[in-house]
Amino acid sequence: MSSDDVRERAARPEDLGRFILERLNAGDVEGLVALYEPDAILALPNGQVATGSEEIRQAYAHIVADRPTFAPGQQQPTLQNGDLALTSARLVDGGATVEVARRQADGTWLWVIDQPSLLG
Repeated sequence: MSSDDVRERAARPEDLGRFILERLNAGDVEGLVALYEPDAILALPNGQVATGSEEIRQAYAHIVADRPTFAPGQQQPTLQNGDLALTSARLVDGGATVEVARRQADGTWLWVIDQPSLLG
């Protein structure tokens, strides 16, 4: 059994926000990558975009390298239309996150677009 098999999967789009915080604080790079579709995009603080699992993996490896602590934001109501959902959170620093999740064939949810530092 791989470590992906034992990680909890998002039954609702809102679960992704909780999982990302848990996995960031644990330094769990593979667990972070597992929250995204294979061809997802992740906006980076420097204005660049990480596209696909390998670039997202590299970005998170860099982000958690010094083991920073991430504080929870205030989850905002999810907007859902069929198999797509818009999730967001207000951050402690006044910024916000905005993400688009898609329901997978097994009923779980993964992010396809992640903008973690809007207005931050």
